[in-house]
Amino acid sequence: MAMQALFPTYVYTARLQSAGWRAFNARLLAECRQLREDDAAGRAWSAGRYPGGYTSYGSVARMHTVSPTFAALERKLRRHVQSYARALEYDLDGRELAMTDCWVNVMPRHVVHGLHLHPLSTISGTYYVRVPAGAPGLKLEDPRLANFMAAPPRRTDARRENQPWVVVPAEAGKLVLFESWLRHEVAPNPVAAERVSISFNYGWF
Repeated sequence: MAMQALFPTYVYTARLQSAGWRAFNARLLAECRQLREDDAAGRAWSAGRYPGGYTSYGSVARMHTVSPTFAALERKLRRHVQSYARALEYDLDGRELAMTDCWVNVMPRHVVHGLHLHPLSTISGTYYVRVPAGAPGLKLEDPRLANFMAAPPRRTDARRENQPWVVVPAEAGKLVLFESWLRHEVAPNPVAAERVSISFNYGWF
């Protein structure tokens, strides 16, 4: 009898760089906080769509084009995205994956990031700037979940790849990449300190 694993969902995690990431994150964190102070449109957008938190998604969503620090982040991310694309065995037909969007997320206590995906993008990801102890990770949904129909629930001790939901821990200095069709969410932040991340999309068209 042969058992095959077909149609896998690959998720890439790595440290952005081996050294100097703390100083780089300090620069990013200062800009994220300054942006929140300056971005009245973003604060208004967040009040209705990201209650209690702040995101620049609805106001300044191409930070890599307006900030040298965020442009440096894009350059550092590029090799990771290329490595992930090779593992996925994409045939890009002579085109290159390019960052299309890049925005800031600040999650104070009790703020939640609801279940969603990233339409019209190819690869999406998050880079963690500040993650206090106890802050939530990235919760990923099995993309087959809607088709399970009469399947029984999985055992609580089932292997990670057989679970309907998997949480990838958040850690400052690390990034997570996933294909943009993969639904994901972030549970409410249970700690008083702010969880700060930078999300982004890459496209090939």
